[in-house]
Amino acid sequence: MTERKAHQKRKTSETFVEVELAIDGSGKSTVDTGVPFLDHMLDLFVRHGLFDGTITAKGDTHIDDHHTTEDVGIVLGQVVQQALGDKKGIKRYGSSFIPMDDALAQVVVDVSNRPHLEFRAEFPKEKVGTFDVELVHEFLWKFALESRMNVHVIVHYGHNTHHMIEAIFKGLARALDEATQIDPRVTGVPSTKGSLS
Repeated sequence: MTERKAHQKRKTSETFVEVELAIDGSGKSTVDTGVPFLDHMLDLFVRHGLFDGTITAKGDTHIDDHHTTEDVGIVLGQVVQQALGDKKGIKRYGSSFIPMDDALAQVVVDVSNRPHLEFRAEFPKEKVGTFDVELVHEFLWKFALESRMNVHVIVHYGHNTHHMIEAIFKGLARALDEATQIDPRVTGVPSTKGSLS
C-alpha cells in the first residue's frame, strides 16, 4: 500500500502554518501553534487517531487566536484530503462516542468529498483559559471544508467546557481513524458513484 501522508504549508499576512501528517501512524505528535489550548487539542487528535503529525504555526496571536486556529484547521484539512489520495479501499464512515468525566461527545464522519459540518454543542463558558470557545466551531468548519468531509458533532451533555471540547477532539480522532482504515473487502471506493474525489 502506498504510504498515506502529506505535507502542506500556508503563508498569509496573518499566519504561517505547516502541517505534516501520516494517516497510518502510531500517535507520534509534535505540536506548536502558539495557542496553548489548541496545541493540547491537536496533540490529543494526533495521538488518539494513531496518526503521526507535526503541526506548527506562527500567527497574530497578539490580536487573538482566531486567525491561527482557523488557518490550522484549513491546512490540517488539506493535508488529510491529500494524504487519503483516491480513497480506494477505505471504510469511508467512522463514528465515536467519547466520555470525558462529566461530558459525552459523539462524532460521526463521512469521507465523502461533500463538506458539511453539523455542530450541536452548548458550552457553559465562553473561554477556556485565554482560548475563545467559539473557535472550536471555526476550526471544525474549516477542517470539514478543506478535507471535503461530512462531520457531525453532538455533545450530549457536560458541565466542564474543557472536558466537552476535549471529548470532541478525541472523538474526531477516533472517528477519522475508523473511516480511513483500509477494508480488504472493499473493491475500489465505497461509493455507487465510483469516486470519492
